[in-house]
Amino acid sequence: MARHQKVVVSGLVLLALAFFMVFEIGFQRAWGYEIIDTTIGFDQVPLNISSDFEIQRPYDVPQSARYSFVDGVHELWVYSTDKPHTPTSNTKPRTEIRILGHNYSSGVWQFEGYGYVPKGTSGVCIMQIFGASGDHHATTLMLRVYNGTLKYYNTDLVLDPNIYDKWFQLNVIHDLEAKKVMVFIDGVHKLYVNDRGGNAHHFKFGVYAQNNDSYYMESRWKGIKIFKKC
Repeated sequence: MARHQKVVVSGLVLLALAFFMVFEIGFQRAWGYEIIDTTIGFDQVPLNISSDFEIQRPYDVPQSARYSFVDGVHELWVYSTDKPHTPTSNTKPRTEIRILGHNYSSGVWQFEGYGYVPKGTSGVCIMQIFGASGDHHATTLMLRVYNGTLKYYNTDLVLDPNIYDKWFQLNVIHDLEAKKVMVFIDGVHKLYVNDRGGNAHHFKFGVYAQNNDSYYMESRWKGIKIFKKC
């Protein structure tokens, strides 16, 4: 009898555990917490750090004054009082890496990287897809940091309310046929929006001052990869 009770209890425990697991998986999917390998079905594109990474920085300072690459980590910083990246530009200060040699106008492309934003950096774009249609937009995507919150441009669409002082995995997928952009943070789907058109695009990351920018802006990056849909 006691043995039968133990079997029944064990069965109930397993049933409860299974129910909890199903509930948890359903909850994660319902609220966007399911971790996804976004690179399945994509081919990695070879990148050469010396030829495919163009560092855009204030034109009047040496590269070493705004950028370092140590132990596989790109560190990029800029000041709100800095010059633009060219003498003829009217844009705000930036220190960004532009991916060269992999401009795209069709297909499905993906950016992957691990980013880090130190506390205090604000009013800044840390990653963008350049290229859009019309005279009012230059970009299809901007991921900006405002007071520790990672946003889609300066909108109410929040990807992470506390992005400071931690490494995070960023995956950005641009589907030109569907005209959609998807963003994942640490494998979790955070954004699905229309793109802004255009027929020539490329990826950029770093720090690019926006509205209400802090005096000092910095981001760090490692593990940069580019993928194309098979």
